[in-house]
Amino acid sequence: MSQSPTSQPPTDPAPVTVLVVDDSKLARAVAMRLLRQAKPDWALREAANAEEALTIVAGGPVDVALLDFNMPGKDGLALAAELRAGRPAMPIAVISANIQDEVIARARELQATFLAKPLTGDALAGFLSGAALRLRRGGPA
Repeated sequence: MSQSPTSQPPTDPAPVTVLVVDDSKLARAVAMRLLRQAKPDWALREAANAEEALTIVAGGPVDVALLDFNMPGKDGLALAAELRAGRPAMPIAVISANIQDEVIARARELQATFLAKPLTGDALAGFLSGAALRLRRGGPA
């Protein structure tokens, strides 16, 4: 099969970009390591707080967000609400050791997944599988 002189070779789609937001450098490192193991072809960004996260989101593509619940200033649920307002289809997970029904219910109201700390590879893999499916479909799964 011949190609016309104007045809372009197919380009690889842009990698999925995940933003990890946690005020703990150790917690970010753990999440980033688990993400690299589960999705080595996905791009990773990190932020130490909500304001830094919003700057990153405003400056470039972010497809998936992992947000710590307990952070100084704006907490993960408030950040999730802001992200959800601008990107209604973005898969978002709120991560916390604060496993209270109220926190989980508020995450669900924002259509965010609640993941308990310490974050495990299995829990993260489940969220990432759903996120990948949601991104392929182009909307909420």
